[in-house]
Amino acid sequence: MTTNQNNAWWKEGIVYQIYPRSFQDTSGNGVGDLKGILQRLDYIKSLGVDIIWLNPVYESPNDDNGYDISDYQNIMAEFGSMEDFDSLLKGMHDRGLKLVMDLVVNHSSDEHKWFQESRKDRNNPYRDYYHWWPAEKGTPPKRWSYFDVEENAWKYEATTNAYYLHYFSVKQPDLKWENPALRQEIYTMMAYWFEKGVDGFRMDVIPFISKDTNYPELPPEFNGDFISYYAQGPKLHEYLQEMHSEVLSKYNVMTVGEAPGITIEKALDLVGENRKELNMFFHFDLMSLDRKPGTVFEKNPEGWPLSSFKEIHSRWDKAFEKDGWGSVYLSNHDFPRSVSRWGNDHPDFWYASATMLHTFLLTMRGTPYFYFGDEIGMTNIRFDRIDQYRDINTINRYEIAKNKGEDLHVFMENEKDTSRDNARTPMQWDVSHAAGFSKTTPWIEVNQNFTKGINVADQEKNPSSVLHFFRKATALRKNHLGLIYGHYTLIDPKNESVYAYTRSYETKVYLILLNFSTLEAQVALGDLSELPKSLLLRNTHQEIKAENLLAPYEARVYLVQ
Repeated sequence: MTTNQNNAWWKEGIVYQIYPRSFQDTSGNGVGDLKGILQRLDYIKSLGVDIIWLNPVYESPNDDNGYDISDYQNIMAEFGSMEDFDSLLKGMHDRGLKLVMDLVVNHSSDEHKWFQESRKDRNNPYRDYYHWWPAEKGTPPKRWSYFDVEENAWKYEATTNAYYLHYFSVKQPDLKWENPALRQEIYTMMAYWFEKGVDGFRMDVIPFISKDTNYPELPPEFNGDFISYYAQGPKLHEYLQEMHSEVLSKYNVMTVGEAPGITIEKALDLVGENRKELNMFFHFDLMSLDRKPGTVFEKNPEGWPLSSFKEIHSRWDKAFEKDGWGSVYLSNHDFPRSVSRWGNDHPDFWYASATMLHTFLLTMRGTPYFYFGDEIGMTNIRFDRIDQYRDINTINRYEIAKNKGEDLHVFMENEKDTSRDNARTPMQWDVSHAAGFSKTTPWIEVNQNFTKGINVADQEKNPSSVLHFFRKATALRKNHLGLIYGHYTLIDPKNESVYAYTRSYETKVYLILLNFSTLEAQVALGDLSELPKSLLLRNTHQEIKAENLLAPYEARVYLVQ
């Protein structure tokens, strides 16, 4: 059985996400840079990945680590120059690697020239590039902000006696997409990068761009859920279709939206093949699985059931069975390390669970996304003190907790598992100073487990390392189209230890068995147990006791004969 979908390079590609600040420092300032990425391209190519997604490298005052952009067509000096960027892009293309940039157009920096003009007076030509509420109308209706100490998305400015809207930091005013002049500026900027040869965009919080400019009170049907409300703007699809018509349709590029608040029922509105909007997007159902209900950043002490993990992935696979395309990911720059969150980073289980998670991502339907360091099993750092953190999210929420008189020890313990800075520590290259990331003090501390085998140099020398397994798993996906396009069928759905499924493509059937537990576990294979199989991939060398019995965190991929 096959799925009714067209082949495309961005469906068959494997994405490797790089957080430039933390990848490789060549300038000696403790911050990763573009030359550092260029220096490591042969290594990246060796992983078997095809597409590099680069977090923002544009000019920025760095209030939110580059997601507050002050100039969309210049490179942040800390990262290098436009010449460095051009050399990097050429180096990627010379190696057959494609580059996807971050597109951050829900908001800009307050230091962008547009906002500097907009805030001067109410008659300024740039005034309508942002959302303003005149103070004579009273206090604007409540809007929630991710990164504001008061959690208030309206900021008062005395200069023009008005409030401006910022869904994120106070230094990230929201752009007013309702203004056609603003939209044309954005499309022109996108074309600038495509003309340079960039192969696509990952679009930051793209469902938030459309606003109801009457700024009503939050409608009762959203029951206080601002994120879902932000994602349901009245003209979202009109703007995305216009973007496609004006820019995207003119280039052979890939688009992936970050889409908090988009439900499965609305999925095909964004990525249906005939919609002419986006290729795929990141949903957030999995990212809330281990969180306390109703919270974004608090870990659920009760853990998460594997049956729910399976149900989420199976439900989203079904959504794209006949139309559209999905993305599969377990971590990125906004979430903790995948092996610490979905696997088990205890030394007894670290290798097996890291490689098991690789097997999962590379045998699912949908474009797989890996975050730098996943290939060597990098783990959460778990800082003890607030002064070790660099992320505005953790720092501001600490201030909120302190102002509310909450238990700061409880807050800090939660951040050890949930903070975004867990994913932002420097790449662990070798056992030299700062794990080979920099010759000076890095902008954020290095995880000290780089001395215990979690580094590239040591794993290159060890044929049984997480790194070598990663390369085997990417090669397997590339050599078997069925692991990309094949029909997905879940097996033994209520099993709370083993995730088992098949991928069927043309005449081939693949069986994937993944033990998500610290104990040996059995799985009910039904009719498949009678069929002969050949083993294509396995993450342990232990003797197989029985086909349906897996060691802790064991992963197997079979071709069913």
